Amino acid sequence: MKNLTISFEFLFATKILQRKRKMGDASDARNWLELPPDVTASILSRLGAIEILSSAQDVCSQWRKICKDPSMWRSIDMRNSGEWDKDYVHEKMCFHAVDRSFGHLLDINIEYFGTDDLLLYIAERSVHLKRLRLFSCFGISDEGLSEATLKIPFLEELEIFIGPISKRAVETIGRSCPLLKSFKYNLQRCKGYVCDDEALAIAQTMPELRHLQLLGNGLTNEGLQAILDGCPHLEYLDLRQCFSVRLVGNLEKRCVERIKNLRHPSDPTHDFKFVAEDLDTWYNPSDCDEYD
Repeated sequence: MKNLTISFEFLFATKILQRKRKMGDASDARNWLELPPDVTASILSRLGAIEILSSAQDVCSQWRKICKDPSMWRSIDMRNSGEWDKDYVHEKMCFHAVDRSFGHLLDINIEYFGTDDLLLYIAERSVHLKRLRLFSCFGISDEGLSEATLKIPFLEELEIFIGPISKRAVETIGRSCPLLKSFKYNLQRCKGYVCDDEALAIAQTMPELRHLQLLGNGLTNEGLQAILDGCPHLEYLDLRQCFSVRLVGNLEKRCVERIKNLRHPSDPTHDFKFVAEDLDTWYNPSDCDEYD
């Protein structure tokens, strides 16, 4: 929280400095502009990519030079407030940020925008990518996700929230990313949703998982058993809002003995970015064989 506070204060200061420089008054700017480059880079790195590209880099030539350094773009955070009319602007910025990484990108977070073309562009230029987070990226398809993951074999952490993907896509992810240790596949829950497709795909293709989060998934006890069998290294398992799972008897005992950190279906979701109760209407049951 302290780092976040510093970043916001710094971003506010950049806007003040820009205004004063335009007015010809830089008297209060020197304290910020005379910081050692490594200190400035450390502070700038705590801003999101959008803040850097739209504001911070324009304060002065020194900051612009720092912001163009590929080391600043090993991690790209495209967090934003979800304004749909800015999708094109944010996507254009993301392309630019990936270019600035010069192939050294390791970690990227995309929120509320994105297309298959963008994801493929990232994958083709970031072969060593280790962490990918796609939050509310409805413009990315099964096919696009599958094609991209074929090109990032060193991926260790993948988080997908809201956009449902098929069993085939989950299988492609597992087979293409053998080093995957953390998989967060979170859906909006749908009343009556029962489906083990994703659970079986995870069990069959992701044996190295340590961390698995399936918020709102429709898996049953059968799917959970398969995951326990197929993912022997699992240490964290989040089954919140998975209301087709019944943790009783031997299955509950097995989970408690095997999993160091187990979140039950009825556990609260207050620590999650979205309120699970607001996510009832998006999932299409026809995506699961049991509804065909």
